[in-house]
Amino acid sequence: MEENQEKEKNYTGSSIQVLEGLEAVRKRPAMYIGDISEKGLHHLVNETVDNSIDEAMAGYCTDIQVVINEDNSITVEDNGRGIPVDEHPKLHKSALEVVMTVLHAGGKFDKGSYKVSGGLHGVGVSCVNALSTHMLSQVFRDGKIYQQEYEQGKPLYPVKVVGETDKRGTRQQFWPDGTIFTETVYKYDIVARRMRELAFLNAGITITLTDLRPNEEGNLRKPEVFHAKEGLKEFVRYVDRHRTSIIGEPICLKTEKAGIPIEIALLYNNDYSENIHSYVNNINTIEGGTHLTGFRIALARSLKKYADEDDQLRKQMEKAKIEVAPDDFREGLTAIISVKVAEPQFEGQTKTKLGNKEVNGAVQQAVGEAMNNYLEEHPKEAHTICEKVILAATARIAARKARESVQRKNPMSGGGLPGKLADCSSRDPKKTEIFLVEGDSAGGSAKQGRDRHTQAILPLRGKILNVEKVQWHKVFEAESVNIILQAIGVRFGVDGEDSKEANIDKLRYDKIIIMTDADVDGSHIDTLIMTLFFRFMPKVIQEGHLYIATPPLYQCTYKNHKEYCYTEEDRIKFIQTYCNGDADDSRLHTQRYKGLGEMNPEQLWDTTMNPETRLLKQVTIQNAAEADEIFSMLMGDDVEPRRIFIEENATYANIDA
Repeated sequence: MEENQEKEKNYTGSSIQVLEGLEAVRKRPAMYIGDISEKGLHHLVNETVDNSIDEAMAGYCTDIQVVINEDNSITVEDNGRGIPVDEHPKLHKSALEVVMTVLHAGGKFDKGSYKVSGGLHGVGVSCVNALSTHMLSQVFRDGKIYQQEYEQGKPLYPVKVVGETDKRGTRQQFWPDGTIFTETVYKYDIVARRMRELAFLNAGITITLTDLRPNEEGNLRKPEVFHAKEGLKEFVRYVDRHRTSIIGEPICLKTEKAGIPIEIALLYNNDYSENIHSYVNNINTIEGGTHLTGFRIALARSLKKYADEDDQLRKQMEKAKIEVAPDDFREGLTAIISVKVAEPQFEGQTKTKLGNKEVNGAVQQAVGEAMNNYLEEHPKEAHTICEKVILAATARIAARKARESVQRKNPMSGGGLPGKLADCSSRDPKKTEIFLVEGDSAGGSAKQGRDRHTQAILPLRGKILNVEKVQWHKVFEAESVNIILQAIGVRFGVDGEDSKEANIDKLRYDKIIIMTDADVDGSHIDTLIMTLFFRFMPKVIQEGHLYIATPPLYQCTYKNHKEYCYTEEDRIKFIQTYCNGDADDSRLHTQRYKGLGEMNPEQLWDTTMNPETRLLKQVTIQNAAEADEIFSMLMGDDVEPRRIFIEENATYANIDA
């Protein structure tokens, strides 16, 4: 307590360190926030809330209010210490103005103010300010309300006192700049997902999300309160709520090793996939890193040691004639890993892979101690987990035999290419793409209409295997899955290993495009294929190779006007534009495309395959834990959550977006 009071006392203008100015943010916004579309727009909320979360991690903030205002501005208010307002010693202006107008200026760069801080880009709230038409900052500190306003990052007046208060904290309101962002309407669900995640990752904090925008009926959504008293224990339950646990309560640890706070919660379920979600300073490290590596090593080591020393389990392994591999310990595992690192080093394709080597050893030590204690104190659960591991090892061996059998049947070099594949002539993977097409009829049109130099076509007959419901080896026994793997060049078990990690080093195409009918069956096939990639080849998604084609729903004709309409809204807009008020509707002709096979090759090229005119949706993983939960709910065995989801979302949801 005394240490916190001393830090609070010393959190003044001199704590604010300046690294560089704001000049380039408006010129190159994507460089600072990722992009200028929906993702970048919502990043502004995250960046602002991160400041409040930093106060919470430092022990000064317990409550955060986030409001989506009716005009799509955002308000974030916390009960932290409040941004310092005294004069900055070097710049001779209020520290609040420095924080709001200078990029990379803030207390998080001063180790005396924050031990760790969140945020991936680390650009601070000044970047939010620069990308807003208007921003209002208020600080509640020392019994006064301090205020400053800005336009496009430039202050309208010096920081001034506008009133008195007994509150403490900071209140920010900003209006995103529509001349910069291609999308300026906030989506409640995206904001809510991140607030829920932050509440889970920071036990005890309360985040209230309020949406003041009325719906079509003029009603307001009730404020949603996110609070997790037990932190990751509640998080792993939430993520795994559509699966059946085989050990009852989660295995949890919360400790500090080598100065690194480590918190982990894990469950084993009766499914077959591994679902590990790792975080560093509240950032979802979707590509893993040293903390994930340390966790996997320690988990496998502890479980193997227990199985080797237990007579019953050792006899089971000897009887099955198996040698347990590291991957076997992770089948049916759901885990949340959260570490706090003072100076994280991020790397990887999306800069979300932790590179700090010291974290590996710290996590190994923490997990090893916790797992050894748990296994010793819970022998029944320990046996259940190890028996699951033995079953996974047995399935892995069966998978290898199935894979080898497939490769023997297709003895061509590189594992062979499926006979139905109409390949492209170019052999440069950076310039080529493959369409996974629903049905032979559509596949025929696509083959005739394509650019044969860069576009390959793979027709898919029927629905592919739902990999969410089967063991590992069943995947390789399914022809529908194998023809996709062979066509795109993804391999498993490279160099004789039985690893479940997909090797995409020899991926044959830059874009893998799912092209199905614009109906319920087509959406189902989309989801089945996305599940295959998400569960078995996540790197394909993470590195930006997976897409969904968007064929039109209608072709609308009125007099000499003809347009393809991709949505119902497009059709209505066409009618309003060209024939609104026309009493003679007979001159309006609307053709509804029920399937891709109804289009001739020229139409398919013009609407869905031509890179100059087509509409592609890139499949991304913005929130791995949320994606895991959705795939489990949509494709798993538990029917009731899926029924509820369909009833609540059938009229408007597009789960492929």
